[in-house]
Amino acid sequence: MDTFNHYNHSWHKIKEHYSDPRTSDLFMMSSPLPAAIICLAYFIFVSMGPTLMANRQPFKIRELLVVYNFAMVALSGYLFYEFLAAGWLNGYSLGCQPVDYSRSPQAMRMVRVCHLFFLSKFIELLDTVFFIMKKNFRQVTVLHVIHHGIMPISWWFGVRFVAGGFGTFHSCINSFIHFLMYLYYALAALGPEYQKYLFWKKSMTWMQMIQFMLVMIHTSQLFFMKCNYPILFAYWIFAYAVMFLLFFANFYIQSYKKKSPSTTSKSEQNTANKNGYKKHQ
Repeated sequence: MDTFNHYNHSWHKIKEHYSDPRTSDLFMMSSPLPAAIICLAYFIFVSMGPTLMANRQPFKIRELLVVYNFAMVALSGYLFYEFLAAGWLNGYSLGCQPVDYSRSPQAMRMVRVCHLFFLSKFIELLDTVFFIMKKNFRQVTVLHVIHHGIMPISWWFGVRFVAGGFGTFHSCINSFIHFLMYLYYALAALGPEYQKYLFWKKSMTWMQMIQFMLVMIHTSQLFFMKCNYPILFAYWIFAYAVMFLLFFANFYIQSYKKKSPSTTSKSEQNTANKNGYKKHQ
């Protein structure tokens, strides 16, 4: 109990001195506990998924997938636009960009889009739920689960302490990538007649890898310059980018380099026809 009280006191001290007061009253931002509990429940659900569906037929949710994916296209597009309008096309620098902790209209606009981005990561947990409902267990890869499971809790700290500035570069790019990805999955879910529009699946993996390379290059600047931005978050963003670059590089090798072109093409067509969509991020 004394140890718990010690850490509880330390946490409140950190929150009091370093957290962004503009985010204190936002939904789910008073404590990291709700986000942590949801992430933990997600991991438990994933581990129990095959057991829960063992004696059940796959759910037929094609129409739901169409609606869900097009809704995520709209949400991702809106997030990308807002990140640009709130900073990256409105005065932000690709170099050192401190967080604007003022309550100016532009600064508060960035706070709002950061918070919405954080909430969107909980919505994206439904990707895995749908895989399990359709008994597409092979889609629930280590890459998929780790990415979905840690993003919500890691972004809680981002919004609570650095809602804006340098660290939103990766969220801006990620929103654009998700816009394209969900568009692909939405078209795939519409049915086989839309296969002619899905020739760019392989390119999406490349775009994912390029995304993480850009984030690594951008973030590494802070290791060699003085900037009024918490270096701890730079280290976390950089480590995250390296980890997922390796994951996606391995996925690319396993999916494309170790298969013949004819096998790959047939596999892609069968996946789109049977599963509706295939998603790894």
